[in-house]
Amino acid sequence: MNSAQVMILGVGNILFSDEGFGIRVVEEIERRYAFPENVSLIDGGVLGVSLLGVISEADHLIVVDVIRNKGVPGELYRLEGDAIPERIRAKNSLHQIDFLEALTLCQAMDKVPETVIVGVEPEDIRTLKTELTETTKNRMEDVIRMVFSELQRLGITYSEKGTDRHVSRNPF
Repeated sequence: MNSAQVMILGVGNILFSDEGFGIRVVEEIERRYAFPENVSLIDGGVLGVSLLGVISEADHLIVVDVIRNKGVPGELYRLEGDAIPERIRAKNSLHQIDFLEALTLCQAMDKVPETVIVGVEPEDIRTLKTELTETTKNRMEDVIRMVFSELQRLGITYSEKGTDRHVSRNPF
């Protein structure tokens, strides 16, 4: 069994439509699947630097968020390595700037998790409403598949809640 600490972290603000996408994806994964003890699902909200303690415990970090990349709303992205600070410096949102600072502070602690960010180009992150737009809602299953691809790459097994069926591959 893989004993590396894996964290699936949803970030964003659920009060501003698509800005809450990352949190909604993590909520859906948590509702449908059970994971071994070395996998944690975290609603990071807009905590940014406050997540430092939690992030530094992970060996592998899978972040789910909206990613503004001047693309078409609904476009999917996977960022890793040097692409992460580059995209975040492109000013996606304040919580992403704080999140980058938290990752940078992990370097000072010599505990930087291997990090991948998966997400979708948002349609609306300004309207004060708790519902996602249809565009991002329709991409939720695709992003869940992306998360499970990362878990598969890490050798993580999991099961569907309500069954005793263990899955070691992407269930989609």
